[in-house]
Amino acid sequence: MARKTYVELIDDLTGDKADETVSFALDGVAYEIDLSAENATKLREELGTWVEKARRVGGRRARGTAPARGGSNDSARIREWAREAGYEVPDRGRISGTIRKAYEEAHGQ
Repeated sequence: MARKTYVELIDDLTGDKADETVSFALDGVAYEIDLSAENATKLREELGTWVEKARRVGGRRARGTAPARGGSNDSARIREWAREAGYEVPDRGRISGTIRKAYEEAHGQ
């Protein structure tokens, strides 16, 4: 028998349907609050005055667009190429950035 479970967020201020969970921290304590889009906007606007003057000390960074690194298949090919090219490469573990870069340059990547 199939079963579906639904989670409905309720706005912690009004008791109405919430659209998102907003995370924030104050005095070293992290908080989450479920809010409607309207109340989330109000919270961000009210905190905005202080946030504009504050120093950022952590949190999320913008996601980069770096290409994904190859998996173990690439590692095996790189190890084989590196040995043939005269590099010393461990059988397991991390392949040095120098070797990886040399492999990419040799293969036009």
